[in-house]
Amino acid sequence: MWSDTFLIVFISICTAFLGEGLTWVLVYRTEKYQRLKTEVDKQSKKLERRKETHGDSLDKSVKKKLERYEEKLKNNNRDLSLVKMKSMFATGFAFTALLSMFNSIFDGRVVAQLPFTPISWIQGLSHRNLSGDDYTDCSFIFLYILCTMSIRQNIQKLLGFAPSRAASKQGGGLFGPAPGQFK
Repeated sequence: MWSDTFLIVFISICTAFLGEGLTWVLVYRTEKYQRLKTEVDKQSKKLERRKETHGDSLDKSVKKKLERYEEKLKNNNRDLSLVKMKSMFATGFAFTALLSMFNSIFDGRVVAQLPFTPISWIQGLSHRNLSGDDYTDCSFIFLYILCTMSIRQNIQKLLGFAPSRAASKQGGGLFGPAPGQFK
């Protein structure tokens, strides 16, 4: 079981590097991506500085300027996402092919023992294609997804492909600032 666990972690590392390499070939090295990324970083820092300078000012002209900067940043983030889209499709296709191949290799094998019993709606994934009622047994797909999610983020940071802190802070993503915060 330990050898399978380490093999899956190694596979996750390799597929994460493969995904980032594919993304580099299709996106990161293009002039359009580099131009948009520098623009987003520059605008994020500028917007952050202006927000710090003006604070919670009630001046309408200041609010309008901040909203215009936020809108410009949002548009550039959208364009950046569109540039990354082709890479996401290629990476998704490659990962699906690899996942189905590895899933057939590890089908029905317990690859790890979880230190907890997963909540009921995750048990279908963590105990996928395993016999028995011990829900602390872990299937390949669950361990692979967990490893890939955590490892890929760190590899992006290591290779310098992760978005800057200022851009992700201002990006308005899932946990970003609420749109229209300064209305």
